[in-house]
Amino acid sequence: MNKFGIMLGHTYLSKLKSKSFIITTIIMLAGVLILGNMNRIIDLFSGGDSKDRIAVIDQTNTVFTPFQQQLKKINNDIQLKKVNIDEEKLSKEVTKGKFDGYIIISLDSANLPQATYKAPTLTNTELSGQLMQALQTVKASIAATQLNLTEDQLALLNSPITYKEVSLENNAKSAEELAQARGLVYILLFAIYFSVIFYASMVGMEIATEKASRVMEILISSASPTQQMFAKIIGGALLGLTQMAFLLAVAYFTIRQNLGKMEGGFFEFFGFSDVKISTVVYAIVFFLLGYLLFATFAAFLGSLVSRIEDAQQMMMPMTFIIMIGFFIAMSGLNNPSAGFVTVTSYIPFFTPMLMFLRVGMLDLPIWVGLSGVAVLIVSIIIMAVIGARIYRGGVLLYGKSNSLKNIKQALQLSKND
Repeated sequence: MNKFGIMLGHTYLSKLKSKSFIITTIIMLAGVLILGNMNRIIDLFSGGDSKDRIAVIDQTNTVFTPFQQQLKKINNDIQLKKVNIDEEKLSKEVTKGKFDGYIIISLDSANLPQATYKAPTLTNTELSGQLMQALQTVKASIAATQLNLTEDQLALLNSPITYKEVSLENNAKSAEELAQARGLVYILLFAIYFSVIFYASMVGMEIATEKASRVMEILISSASPTQQMFAKIIGGALLGLTQMAFLLAVAYFTIRQNLGKMEGGFFEFFGFSDVKISTVVYAIVFFLLGYLLFATFAAFLGSLVSRIEDAQQMMMPMTFIIMIGFFIAMSGLNNPSAGFVTVTSYIPFFTPMLMFLRVGMLDLPIWVGLSGVAVLIVSIIIMAVIGARIYRGGVLLYGKSNSLKNIKQALQLSKND
């Protein structure tokens, strides 16, 4: 047991102090800070003035004023300026940066407004859409006047429909609550995916490296292969939890500070407020169990190869399995109660991400989350027993890599051990 503790401590501390871990953590923390402060960064680079300047050629001489008034209701950051210069000269001013674009308003055959918007690029679809929305409202107002509609009739015509969403299930989350949960679930799914695939692969690559450098021959003479295997797996788990704790802490405080500015676009669909602590707890539990499952898988796969270049090929099936589970989770993000999500959430290799998706997005009985935990624990025990046997014999195997043949040979060597 003393040897196991020494190996565990060495595995954890050596990786914790390694340059690769420090650099990776710093990069990930920087990414979290950048995403969380994206609005402030945009304001900084725009010089504190993010307003769009649009020139208007109003050939009708009547539309500009109501158009400007309506646009202020939609987006007060868009500045309109009526100009009376020819289009060629105006185009040059846009090129020089005086305006972000210009719009020409005229009347169609029915004496209703029509417009042409021109800009250096048409990538800002939000701006173009807001200009069109304001003009559409002005057109509706003019058309109503031509039809002799009163202001009350026009208001009634333009009033939005009353539309409510009500779940028939008891204690089900509302649309707002789902949006609030979706943000954290989305981010933590990425964290689970990248962490599991990175740390599990790291375990397999480290074992393959030790075999290739013949260090393994020295290690197995001082401690049993099983102790080595679980020391590496648990050491990697502690390392992953350490990094995840840093990321969650930074993400939490960043989001809390910028929550008021996280509106529209991405943040309109992915909310971050009023997140339950149980969601974070489930994320940590399923991350840890998912890692243990795949790290055990990677450990005995890494023990079957004697060259570093063969390790990536040997672990490719494991990588594909993780990717499939992640893609299923992403496709089920909009409908976490779908049948295919429910079924695949009980497949052990998919459970870490898919069961977390379900418990994070839906109001499920606690036994559902615990059933996913139970599936993973049983799978980890089975994988650990099989993996330990293969690992004991696999570390003694050298030569050309052939997965099926090497597994059989490893099992035979473990029996003779």
